[in-house]
Amino acid sequence: MKTLLLASLAVTAVTVLSSADTVTFDNFKTGAAPPGWMATQTGSGSAKWSIEKDDSAPSKPNVLKQSGEATFPVCIKNDSNLKDGFVEVKFKPVAGKEDQAGGVIWRVQDANNYYIARANALEDNVTIYHTINGKRVAFKSIDIKVTSGVWHALRVGFHGNQFAVIFDGNKVIDATDESFANAGKVGVWTKADSVTEFDNFTYGSK
Repeated sequence: MKTLLLASLAVTAVTVLSSADTVTFDNFKTGAAPPGWMATQTGSGSAKWSIEKDDSAPSKPNVLKQSGEATFPVCIKNDSNLKDGFVEVKFKPVAGKEDQAGGVIWRVQDANNYYIARANALEDNVTIYHTINGKRVAFKSIDIKVTSGVWHALRVGFHGNQFAVIFDGNKVIDATDESFANAGKVGVWTKADSVTEFDNFTYGSK
């Protein structure tokens, strides 16, 4: 009996450690930034993060929308802390003359230091970067069709210095980088005048 109890507790512990958290934004008040998130930006400008209704949302009715203009608008989940695992989001590029980008960030140390993987509907590519002291540097990119006005799925798996980027269910990038080894927060990202919507934000350990 004791052996069975210990085995049960071990399974429970593993389940807890490997569990994923999903944020659908559906229970948040519209017209304001989501509580428990740091709605900010890297660089200059004025990002505008708010919960809005969208009938096309993967999980109705609400989405997280960025409609301001800044160097790199970021929205960071305050209570997250992850070293190895994954981060995933559904996003829809809506508008933007300079950019129509949506991305996820991980191992976030602060608003100026983190990893990014993003897809851009104006450039039709997916790229992975590190941002150090506010300076963004790409270390791998692939050309692929990213359609504006359509919901896409973007996921990054990360373990140590190894990263795998999955776009709409297909692995498009394998990359390595040594910039940030420690655990950090996770969140979402856009660029410049991108109007982008996000839904079903999920993260967890592998």
